[in-house]
Amino acid sequence: MTKEQGRAGGEGWRGAGPVRRSGGRGWYRPLSRERVLAAALALVDREGLSALSMRRLGAELGVEAMALYRYAPSKNALLDGLVEALYLEVEECLAADAEAGAVAGVPAWRSGLHRIGRVTYDVCLAHPEAVPLLPTRMLRAPLARRPLAVLKDHERVFALLEEAGLDGARAGVVFRAITGWVLGYVSVEVCPMAAKPDEPDPVVRLGLDHLPPRELPRLRMAVALTEPGGPEGLAVGLDALLDRLVRPIGAGSVQ
Repeated sequence: MTKEQGRAGGEGWRGAGPVRRSGGRGWYRPLSRERVLAAALALVDREGLSALSMRRLGAELGVEAMALYRYAPSKNALLDGLVEALYLEVEECLAADAEAGAVAGVPAWRSGLHRIGRVTYDVCLAHPEAVPLLPTRMLRAPLARRPLAVLKDHERVFALLEEAGLDGARAGVVFRAITGWVLGYVSVEVCPMAAKPDEPDPVVRLGLDHLPPRELPRLRMAVALTEPGGPEGLAVGLDALLDRLVRPIGAGSVQ
């Protein structure tokens, strides 16, 4: 972990050191920021954000809660760290195969944007309980205070938009549109829609049969909401944005 990474993210993180084992049973091997974040994310994956606390996380790691303040000065810093953990996973997936996502006949910048969107989708779907942190923690933080992994993701998008021939002002417009679409799509994708998940009838599964027909006639017919949009829906929307906003540069669709 670099010093830069150690400084990234909201209220900041501190270096590792020996910590006392929970219950006073001697010394535990030094924690690391990565271990703390991984344990926090695993806990949220299993039990949701409401289960996350310094005390509970300390118990998961076998240390006293106070030991965690070496790595997260507050619970807010820990929540910011979870956002960083998601984007570090995105970064790792993108780096695993830098050539993946290329499509014959599609400009490299366009397929690159699709790949970032798809990897972000996959990571978020793997950690749905942490997804609400993206609009509530990341997007509400001033740009320069976002974790370094998030800023690197923004940099990748701007580099591809520059490759597409967009200047700073136009690139900013497209960046906002792409960010809004990808994060909005993922947020809707992980929202619980079904009132009765095991019900075979889609109308009953969504609870649409209980909606007042005179007030909500169209919503009562929205049985398509029983199924997620999937990565195909993400790609269709991204293509629509790029066709409209980067139309002079080139076309092509990536699924």
